Amino acid sequence: MKEEDLLKLINPEKMPRHIAIIMDGNGRWAKQQGLLRVMGHKAGIEAIKDIITMCSDIGIQALTLYAFSVENWHRPKIEINSLMKLLKIFLRNEINELQRKNVKVMAIGRIQELPLFAQQEIYNAIDKTKNNTGLILNLALNYSGRVDILEAVRKIIEKYESSGLNLKEFDEESFSSFLYTSGLPEPDLLIRTSGEYRLSNFMLWQLAYTELWITDILWPDFRKIHLLKAILDYQKRKRRFGKIHEGEECSENE
Repeated sequence: MKEEDLLKLINPEKMPRHIAIIMDGNGRWAKQQGLLRVMGHKAGIEAIKDIITMCSDIGIQALTLYAFSVENWHRPKIEINSLMKLLKIFLRNEINELQRKNVKVMAIGRIQELPLFAQQEIYNAIDKTKNNTGLILNLALNYSGRVDILEAVRKIIEKYESSGLNLKEFDEESFSSFLYTSGLPEPDLLIRTSGEYRLSNFMLWQLAYTELWITDILWPDFRKIHLLKAILDYQKRKRRFGKIHEGEECSENE
């Protein structure tokens, strides 16, 4: 089915507000092509541009891309340096297009631990797009789901000690306000490419009731048509959030 045919099937009333993507498979793609791993990461940028365009065009509120995890520091230094340079090049080359599309850039993770040149490019993109009102492009950089939760706990303790939080009234919504993603809706749909079935320490709190869509397609080959297929599949699902309506049957685990 063609892209335009899939677009006709999309229900604009049931669109996911927030899509999160684990962009996996760049290295395997490069190996299949007989190329260096960095070429896989470079090819992956084309997929990023394609998906940003589609999300912007169909009215997705937020798109979070898992671009660099805390664990990625264990990769070879040459690959890490290449990733940081590609990040800089992407933001610098695409900033005008992001502005034209009314895209607002955000970043989550320990940004302050990234190389200075990468930090400068990130903060520049954030500043230039801060007043945009379209798609929120949220880049997870030097990100860890566990660290996200730990840092939230530290902030809560600090606030409790300094201003006396009422912990008896503290709930899940209160806790979420201390996470990196404060102010964003929790992801409705998580896409993971390359066929791996794990979360890889990504948004562990936020993904509690997120719908998962996993594909064998390697990230550099992921395009608009695949995103539309994921959204169509999402729209066919019945989201209960652990609840059932009267008269519905359920399994023992529901």
